Amino acid sequence: MTTYDVKIAFTHNLRLTDSEDEAEFDTAETVDSIADGLRASGHEIEKIEVTGPASHLAARLESYGPDLIFNTAEGRRGRTREAFYPALFEELGFPYTGSDAYVLTVTLDKWMTKLVLGAQGIDTPRARLVVPDDVQRGRDVGMLSLAYPVLVKPNFEGSSKGIGDDAVARDSRALAEMLPRVLRRYPAGVIVEEFVTGTDVTVPFLEGAGDEGVLLPVDYVIDPAARSRFNIYDYRLKSAEASRVSVRCPPDLQRDVVARLRAISKLVIRTLGVRDLGRIDFRLGDDGRIYLLEVNALPSLERGSSTFAAAAREGLDYQAALGAVVASAARRQGLTVPQVGRRRRAPEPLRIGFTHNMKRVDSKGGDDAEAEYDAPETIEAISQALESYGHVVLPLEATAELPRQLTDSPVDLVFNIAEGVEGRNREAAVPALCELMGIPYTGSDAATLSIALDKALSKKVLRQHGILTPEFQLMETGRERLSPKLVFPLIVKPNQEGSSKGVSAHASVVDDEASLRAVVRELLEKYRQPALVEHYVAGREFTVGLLGDKRPRVLPAMEILFLDKNNPRPVYDYQIKQEWEKYVYYQCPAHLSPAEVKAIERVARDTFEALDCRDVARVDLRMDEGGDFYVLEVNPLPGLTPEYSDLCLIAKAANIDYRSLIGEILAGGLKRLREKRRAEAREAEAARAVPGSNGNGESNGKGDGNGKGERSAAEKTPTITTPTP
Repeated sequence: MTTYDVKIAFTHNLRLTDSEDEAEFDTAETVDSIADGLRASGHEIEKIEVTGPASHLAARLESYGPDLIFNTAEGRRGRTREAFYPALFEELGFPYTGSDAYVLTVTLDKWMTKLVLGAQGIDTPRARLVVPDDVQRGRDVGMLSLAYPVLVKPNFEGSSKGIGDDAVARDSRALAEMLPRVLRRYPAGVIVEEFVTGTDVTVPFLEGAGDEGVLLPVDYVIDPAARSRFNIYDYRLKSAEASRVSVRCPPDLQRDVVARLRAISKLVIRTLGVRDLGRIDFRLGDDGRIYLLEVNALPSLERGSSTFAAAAREGLDYQAALGAVVASAARRQGLTVPQVGRRRRAPEPLRIGFTHNMKRVDSKGGDDAEAEYDAPETIEAISQALESYGHVVLPLEATAELPRQLTDSPVDLVFNIAEGVEGRNREAAVPALCELMGIPYTGSDAATLSIALDKALSKKVLRQHGILTPEFQLMETGRERLSPKLVFPLIVKPNQEGSSKGVSAHASVVDDEASLRAVVRELLEKYRQPALVEHYVAGREFTVGLLGDKRPRVLPAMEILFLDKNNPRPVYDYQIKQEWEKYVYYQCPAHLSPAEVKAIERVARDTFEALDCRDVARVDLRMDEGGDFYVLEVNPLPGLTPEYSDLCLIAKAANIDYRSLIGEILAGGLKRLREKRRAEAREAEAARAVPGSNGNGESNGKGDGNGKGERSAAEKTPTITTPTP
């Protein structure tokens, strides 16, 4: 058997919560199982979680350059959410596994699927499509022609979302009460269909296996104590009580029923054009009839699911079944891949300048002079992650020697984590230098870094955008009159420091003006910068990581939980961050209600956009007793120490390994590098198009009017032609 080595981007949605909104997403265990199964077949795998702006996903894919995309992404919202990703892959020119955008659009639309397959003579339960406007206008949608009981289910949802015993209406009165409620929850429309008394069965499809890809049917063995009143394989059994259901293949069915199921499934696959893998769900009526319920062109690839139970009957284990999907996609799209031992020609590696400031002072000893700098171990970890993508990494310390180093050792791109040396614009030094030298770089630009480091200035910007941040005042001498808007308790901190420098749980929170001014004087003397005085927000503390650019991907919120429950005013201060295991523990994702999750994500995203952050940032917040989220500060240069820094812990909880986290940040810089090179290519092309040009924007002529003379010195000055955009 020939083994192939394919460079595969594995695109997926990661399930982080048990909410219904993420019911169709893959759990971390499933994502890891798929990635491990593909790697075991000799493939190179890059896991790419697709949440966030399409531009960022496109940048990740273009920077990785896969031979094939293995796609399980469901999308988060909209009637064409599943179709979006294949359409994007086709636009970018990447081959991918699974059905195309058209098939995914049709199969997500249950009503459309019924119409298409009904035209082929395939039985489906009699039904009507109902949208909110029908109910609001009291429009007759033909309900009288349906026999009760009826099942009401969302038209554009999978994983049996919205389906259960409470979705069955026994009569018209129950249906009239049910429809407005269900339509408020699923406004895209619901299907009202005659309920079929019977049992559920499914037929998996795996192209290249079984009978024309159609595998043996699978039925479900449900714990009698968990069985629903109407014997429906519903949302509850697929989610909260999934452990009480097992799949069985071959099913406990007569041979003629199995044969009919497979024959119908073949017709379904041919009619819809399903590719590589799929699943067809049926209801076997007590009257002996077979009713098609729906078609899933993005079936679950969880270990133990129906697809793999049926594949096992064909002699295919989990790894081999995934390999069959890859092989089918490769055959269909004419994908030519090198055999093991004959690796593809590697692209020309990029020279990446890695700008940083190395920590040489032990911050745990109390000296916070280099608290924001990175330890050698962190610098080495980032370097290794960058090198793993095939790039050449040049470590560059952000000192006064950096301009000369960049001149002597030209780089294609700068990966920047440098905190700078001194001054309130210190973090902006490297980005400003890169812009001066025309070098693309990762992370936020000089303006954003300067504003974010200045806490008072960043708070003013946030307020202009309607984002809540604690009431504050800046003190430059300690003698300023205290603003009447400030009410004790207050917290005092240096205005232009990170890593909680100058913040102490026992000293920074004050209850009276005398204590306040004492702390202010101490900070002014030590840090030689203004002190920020702000209202102390009592409540839960969170930090949120963001990745991307214009519409960033918001990672799950992490809550900082303090071990000392007797302290009524805990502060996530400098000392705690040095030895966090003694004082706090972290919970990610944080335990928040769905409404609170949406609120904190909105605040974090709005903050990111208000300050014009790029590629990566972390937002620190507190939630007051009223449930409002207040932004404490923004860090567009968050720490990247593996297994330690908040962002790394958040990424780990989101199933983003360290290498992938660095790759996510790098993607923004690579996108800007490509844009720069394209612009240069256009300018060069425009210059070549100028008549009499030698391609360098200069004339080749030397004539004096007679074709013999020399030009004057003034005439020898080349004319610089600026091409029209």
